[in-house]
Amino acid sequence: MVEKKQFTYSWSGIDRYNEKVKGEIVADSPQHAKQLLTEQQVKVKKVGKKLEIGNFKKNASIDSQDLTFFTRQMATMMQSGVPLVQSFDISAQGMEKTKMKNLVEEIRDEVAGGNLLSIALKNHPKYFDSLFCQLVMVGEQSGTLDHMLDRLATYKEKTEALKAKIKKALTYPTAVIVVAIIVTAILLIKVVPQFESLFKGFGADLPVFTQFVVNLSRSLQEWWWIILAIFFATGFMLKRAHQNSEQFRHKLQLLSLKIPVVGNILHQAALARFARTLCTTYASGVPLVEAMGSAAGASGNIYYEKAILQAKRSVSGGQNLRTSLSITGIFPNMVIQMIGIGEDAGSLETMLDKLATFYEAAVDNAVDSLTALLEPFIMCVLGILVGGLIIAMYLPIFKMGSVVG
Repeated sequence: MVEKKQFTYSWSGIDRYNEKVKGEIVADSPQHAKQLLTEQQVKVKKVGKKLEIGNFKKNASIDSQDLTFFTRQMATMMQSGVPLVQSFDISAQGMEKTKMKNLVEEIRDEVAGGNLLSIALKNHPKYFDSLFCQLVMVGEQSGTLDHMLDRLATYKEKTEALKAKIKKALTYPTAVIVVAIIVTAILLIKVVPQFESLFKGFGADLPVFTQFVVNLSRSLQEWWWIILAIFFATGFMLKRAHQNSEQFRHKLQLLSLKIPVVGNILHQAALARFARTLCTTYASGVPLVEAMGSAAGASGNIYYEKAILQAKRSVSGGQNLRTSLSITGIFPNMVIQMIGIGEDAGSLETMLDKLATFYEAAVDNAVDSLTALLEPFIMCVLGILVGGLIIAMYLPIFKMGSVVG
């Protein structure tokens, strides 16, 4: 007989003396908990599973870092000679997130039932894209699944590192701007009104700048809820448009490439993803035309995706890769020349790897430079905002002092 899993439930109710009581009880289901409490002559009003420390992490959704860690685990165990199904068992036991553990166990059951790993992964397209499944299938067909998983793990690790660098470039200024807006709003709503009541006793006209700040403070106090509603509504609509409208996403991606400094980082990141994906797929034995299709989707920007697909059509028509990329007019000369050298020397994957490494390092350096550049700029903005408000509040006092003197 299989032993049922026990959980801790919090409950509240009324005892036999008609007194309100509450507590905790161990049971295998809410119904079982109610049954046990009824036997203790408790009239149950509410029962629910106790929220334990760590439950938030256990119930968290699966992210790309979880999949990267899982791929590296599988590659390491298979290269060590551990059988495939047993590798899944070992991996599942070490998973902290319940959803990730369930996913691994589902794939294990499908593989144990006779399915190929690539087929089992295709049944979960939300987590494993066509590139991942395609490379696993190539590994199965060539008998090099362990090496292919190692390539995939390395690819995903480098891709995640690149994403982290992009987030680093955008998170810091965004956080500081949000803090600046909050601080300014607090000053306008809480501090400026205190000075305004003081100014009323002066019996003189306020300086233009001070009057502007006072009017702004009044408007914010009166209409703050409308401003806040507009802010959240705009954010919500932009999020929905990004999720549902492909045309909106494409326009946003094209616009992002034109942003000063940040646009250059995004260009380099797209080139790094293109080179890394093409290197991984081509070196794994995937035909060049198919590899370019995967690289187009992995570039992360519609501008580059269209250019790579255009080059793919040229390669399908018999052109070499160097000429096909040069026709698009968006790839740097260094990329075209190095790919040409790789084609001539028969070492295309080596050149692609060098290009990917170069642009990944370029993104890293650009992010560090951007952070160093933004720090004094952001401090100046904060100084102007806060300092401007302080000056506006003290101008009438300075004016009154000069009149008295």
